[in-house]
Amino acid sequence: MGSFRQLLLIAFMLIAALLSATALRAVVILERLVAQSGLEAARALELNGAAQALDAHTAGMERAGRQSLVLNDSVLRRRFEEEWRAALGALDQMHASGLAGPDFAIWRSQADGINRQLEGPLFSALDRERAVAGEFRDLDAVNDRIRAQAQALIESRNAALAGKLDAERSRLMQQVLAAIALALLLAVGFGIWLARPFKRLEHAIVQLGENRLAEPIDISGPSDVRAVSQQLDWLRLRLTELDADKARFLRHVSHELKTPLAALHEGVALLQDGVAGQLVGHQKEVVGILRQNTLALQAQIEALLRFNAAAFEARQLQRRRTDLLELLREQVEAQRLQWQARGLNVEIEGEPLHQMVDPGKLGAAIGNLLSNAIRFSPRGGTLRIQLSQTDAAVRIDVRDQGPGVAPADRERVFEPFYRGARQPEGAVRGTGIGLSIVQEYVTAHGGHVRLESDSQAGHFRIELPHAN
Repeated sequence: MGSFRQLLLIAFMLIAALLSATALRAVVILERLVAQSGLEAARALELNGAAQALDAHTAGMERAGRQSLVLNDSVLRRRFEEEWRAALGALDQMHASGLAGPDFAIWRSQADGINRQLEGPLFSALDRERAVAGEFRDLDAVNDRIRAQAQALIESRNAALAGKLDAERSRLMQQVLAAIALALLLAVGFGIWLARPFKRLEHAIVQLGENRLAEPIDISGPSDVRAVSQQLDWLRLRLTELDADKARFLRHVSHELKTPLAALHEGVALLQDGVAGQLVGHQKEVVGILRQNTLALQAQIEALLRFNAAAFEARQLQRRRTDLLELLREQVEAQRLQWQARGLNVEIEGEPLHQMVDPGKLGAAIGNLLSNAIRFSPRGGTLRIQLSQTDAAVRIDVRDQGPGVAPADRERVFEPFYRGARQPEGAVRGTGIGLSIVQEYVTAHGGHVRLESDSQAGHFRIELPHAN
């Protein structure tokens, strides 16, 4: 298969060829109809001219014939014969133009009779002149009929040409519309066919962005798209290696730090207990500072280990059909002592809803949000946990009545080890990994968690795609 640019060029050439062929056919048909229209116009002019010539030559015959009878003039007789031959030529021209009928034979017979009337003795010339006048009146009636037939033939040909023009125009319009529809169909078909690999590329990039590195990236399509697919798969493998190196480094560093930290902690404890001798005032103050910082450092190392473990476990979901409403109740019950100690009221809203999730990891995410809400809620406040669903996702909303997240902290609230400016009074400063673990577990389920801005208090929302 060629590259995307080559396929796109082929698609454009096919559509252009289709439209060009239709346009060329339209031009050919138009030229043929124009030529036929000109031919019919010329034939109509010829036929109409022949009919007028027949009338003129008939009038000339009558004038010359009757004068020749009255004056007994041979010149007038020759002029009659000339007009007669010219009239016969006009009849032949009309016959060649497609006009036919019994009136042609009647005209010839009538003209022959007039010609015979011109022959005879001089004493009967006046009688023959009167008879010839009557014959010419009959001949004029025949001319009228022939002229009417010629006009009818011209009108019928015009009507036939108009009908043919309408039929060709209708056929051409159908062909143009069919060509346009086919061109649009080809354009849409090529668009969908060529866009499909890019949709897969977009999905693969999102997959890498969400740290879902277990699934290989193999996208079929044009050669340049396949090349990008191979580069993305190489990037996936590289990210997998880097992720493993990072996890390995964190484990080693954390464990390496824990051993000397434990010895330091024990040594400080021995000093504080007076094993090495009693401490004076300033010495006790220094030992107290050392003990406090060793405890803080130990908490940071343990938090780092927990976050590293959570990031690793997030890629190993154990999904099973779970009642989410019951899962919410279990997490609330597990922290009953904490929220009761602060006199909080916890409300759970929603109907039973079953989904294929990892109850342990999703429960840990909900538990972290609940623990965070308890920590920031004022005494006697209310926590509201709501379970709902839309056509696309399941929602879990956790709301508290605390001070909320400062505007400057909203963009970074899910960053590991980031602690916002607003901290509860008298509480031990958190490690800053709780919300990061929530995001890891929710993202592993294909969902997302965000901080809503519909109120000044804390409001976190988890959205999970339907996975029945």
